[in-house]
Amino acid sequence: MAALIVIVPIFALILAGWLTRRLGVIGAQGMTELNRFVVWLSLPALLFDLTAHARLAEVWQPGFVLAFGASVVGVFVLTILLRVRRRPLADAALDGLGAAYGNVAFMGFPVMTAVLGPPGLMAATIATLIVVCMLFAAAVALIETGLQAEARLHHLALKVGKALLRNPLVVAPLLGGAAAVAGLAIPDPLEKALKMLGGTASPCALITIGLFLGGKTASASNKGENGSIALLVVLKLIVQPLIALALAKALDLPVVLTRGAVLLAAMPTGTGPFMLAEFYRREVSVTSKTILISTIASAATLSACIAMVY
Repeated sequence: MAALIVIVPIFALILAGWLTRRLGVIGAQGMTELNRFVVWLSLPALLFDLTAHARLAEVWQPGFVLAFGASVVGVFVLTILLRVRRRPLADAALDGLGAAYGNVAFMGFPVMTAVLGPPGLMAATIATLIVVCMLFAAAVALIETGLQAEARLHHLALKVGKALLRNPLVVAPLLGGAAAVAGLAIPDPLEKALKMLGGTASPCALITIGLFLGGKTASASNKGENGSIALLVVLKLIVQPLIALALAKALDLPVVLTRGAVLLAAMPTGTGPFMLAEFYRREVSVTSKTILISTIASAATLSACIAMVY
């Protein structure tokens, strides 16, 4: 029931976007501009706010970081290796992000609160920092690398470095982390503005997914695309939590941290991959449908994971 209660609002926002597109209220251009708003304003505000308030003493749980982080990195790398043989590196990186990037913030916090209580919030915070900041930055770096045509290594490194420094999704968490290390206090008006902007990231991204799915071209899919979606969903909902469980058991983590690592690894694909797919105009259909299908299927897989760790 906890999983279902959290999932319903997600579907409601996707449905709102779908209906808006089908009724012709917002077209393809509006969808693109809404996504640009998320990428350039609301998500950077969220990333900065998260990292600026992160405290090392609170999030330093090396066993949990290793168990959950390795499950994320393992699925990310495995997906890229499976896909890069037939796809460009940029597309393979987006697929890897779709298979590894869990909805640990929008779904993770309420599910962890419902299932584990207050201790689950710390685990969800650590998972959010790993997924939203570190994994996202790695994916952007690989996508930018794949998009560059330069053959010589120093030219490639220079172009990728410049692209990353211009990317707000990389710069924002770096600035937030620097503020946290320096012990800088965020002025109250700016803090409120950041929270207002950051709070729009997930709702706008979900509506954008609905807008894309409501387009006429979004309904058509080929056999290859269906196979890609199935692979990403299986890796996300089944393989990743199993890796997290195996590592948590091997590391002999406390029960709460073991449960947290498994449940957070079992979260469906979040909206971050779609933001990048739409921004770079690559793998948009596969990514959006992976988010939708994994979210639907997670009602069953999350319940199974809860039963498995209790």
